[in-house]
Amino acid sequence: MADRTRRRRRRRWIGAAVALLLSAAVAVAATEAVAEIREREDEPAAASATPAASATPVAPVVSPAPTPVPTATHAKRRAPRPADIYRFTRPADMSPKVRGIPERVYVPDNTTDTVTVIDPKTFRIVRVFKVGAYPQHITPAWNLQHLYVENSASDSLTVIDPRTSQPVRTIPGMPAPYNLYFTPDGTKAVLVAEYDNLVEFRNPLTWKLLASVHVPWAGVDHGDFTANGRFLLMSTEFSGRVIKIDTDRMKLVGSVAVGGKPIDIKSSPDGTVFYVANQGLNGVTMLDPMNLHVMGFIPTGTGAHGLAVSRDARFLYVANRLAGSSSVISFASRHVVATWPVGGSPDMLQVSPDGTQLWTSNRFDGTVSVIDTHTGHVLRVIRTGIKPHGLAYFPQPGRFSIGHNGVYR
Repeated sequence: MADRTRRRRRRRWIGAAVALLLSAAVAVAATEAVAEIREREDEPAAASATPAASATPVAPVVSPAPTPVPTATHAKRRAPRPADIYRFTRPADMSPKVRGIPERVYVPDNTTDTVTVIDPKTFRIVRVFKVGAYPQHITPAWNLQHLYVENSASDSLTVIDPRTSQPVRTIPGMPAPYNLYFTPDGTKAVLVAEYDNLVEFRNPLTWKLLASVHVPWAGVDHGDFTANGRFLLMSTEFSGRVIKIDTDRMKLVGSVAVGGKPIDIKSSPDGTVFYVANQGLNGVTMLDPMNLHVMGFIPTGTGAHGLAVSRDARFLYVANRLAGSSSVISFASRHVVATWPVGGSPDMLQVSPDGTQLWTSNRFDGTVSVIDTHTGHVLRVIRTGIKPHGLAYFPQPGRFSIGHNGVYR
């Protein structure tokens, strides 16, 4: 009887021990799962509820506030920052997919409804052809096989074959396209309908609508993706705000007031700062893309409008459209290191594949200017029409295009 009692007690003790071990294992697994989700999202949970920042710029530059040293737990949860998101866009990084495609500069004109094609080696116009009404930008496809002209007044995209530099077809049923982007994984096209306050996600092969995002602020037009591709930050030119869209859920998840007239947006090489050309404040607003926090302001010139990253990813070029100048910002110091008086009305920018030239459309002068990036001197002015806008220099180094007038990763 005593032996039977001892055996029962031993069984109860073993059962309790096993249950305790299983409970601990489940708790550890749950903790690891939460950490993995947070690593994937790489965003504080309260980002969408971040209060609007002050629209008043601080001159000349406000450095970011000191960041507390993260604890070991936080360090594990945060995904590592990329060393340089532009590391595959150096001169030697031309994709095999563009082999044999001639270098050309494509210039849409809002008034003549044409595209002018320039040979950048000779600076000569080699072709002019008609497209839809009010063409805005010319966007390389994600797979680098076509170019798309956004015809905002005829609700269509004109498709250009870059091997022949000629239009090959028209895609109808695109609502007032002003700009076009592609998610870095290539699964979604992002059509920007500025005049309809709308951002559409579409299948980039069939152009079937996947989801629509209504933007409650007027003038949505330019943007850039976070380093992990999960979020797209876009300017609303007529409302002085920058919005944040979740590209997985295809939903608006946050916004911040920056004041003025925010236009073009570019990420820093490490993905930690977004630079927003602010035409109304005559400079560049710096944003933390994850927390939607205004980090500072860099004065550049009247009408700061278009942006482009230098081929070595050390500098950011700024087109000061009303000042007729281009400023050069150092990513390292976050200061203007040069301002070039180039004349005209520089608007959208493109850097040549070797990095030695900066091409700009002069929106109000009917011309395109070519600037030496070593000296800031204007090498050539080419008359193209009446109101040139989002020119594209193609092909460029990079594995794929994320859209606009030629931004690559």
